[in-house]
Amino acid sequence: MQTVDYLRFGLQPGDVVLDLGCGEGRHTIAAYAGHEVTVIGVDLGFADLQTARQRMGDFDEPANDNKHWLFMQSNGLHLPFADQAFDKVICSEVLEHVPDYEGMLREINRVLKPGGFFCASVPRFWPEWLCWALSDQYHANEGGHIRIFSARRLQKKIEALGFGFRGRHWAHALHSPFWWLKCVFWDSQDQSRLVKAYHRLLVWDLMERPWLTRTLERGLNPVMGKSVVMYFCKEPVS
Repeated sequence: MQTVDYLRFGLQPGDVVLDLGCGEGRHTIAAYAGHEVTVIGVDLGFADLQTARQRMGDFDEPANDNKHWLFMQSNGLHLPFADQAFDKVICSEVLEHVPDYEGMLREINRVLKPGGFFCASVPRFWPEWLCWALSDQYHANEGGHIRIFSARRLQKKIEALGFGFRGRHWAHALHSPFWWLKCVFWDSQDQSRLVKAYHRLLVWDLMERPWLTRTLERGLNPVMGKSVVMYFCKEPVS
């Protein structure tokens, strides 16, 4: 399930890309599979990184010297990379988990080259607020969401670091009702026929990508997309 639109992000051959908070590697794998880039996925979770490495095995091209990948465990507040090491940085569905998210933004700014691009995605305010209203357990658990972002305020925080805003879109509208249902039936979601049926719909949509659901989601994304996705350029210092 891809949140970042790589056409908007403008990956170029030879780019060095950081996927910060890569989890099980969905954006790292997509960047590597579709482009001639070097991509590094970083996460704190060792188990997620193991899963990501296993999944990358289906896409690895060891004979191709024009593209490379690496997964590594690291704290996003203290990245083991030199200043201005990356052409592009992705941070998707991560900042809502991080107590010192502003410190992570500063670290992203440090490792990104002037003129480089940064993509940040977080849960959209009102679908996320409804999840919090329906279930405390949705967010009050280890590793859960600790804040609800206003996209406009987050944009201003990022711009204050010297980034220029380049646009936004919304994603995963069909997933919003799924999470609302999970919140309503939180204690019994594993037994809920409704939750299970909706999950089967999402898996079918993900695997088959039928015209009907793809068109429906594109139409609903501006209204109820689960994620807001924003793109920035680190402005060169004059």
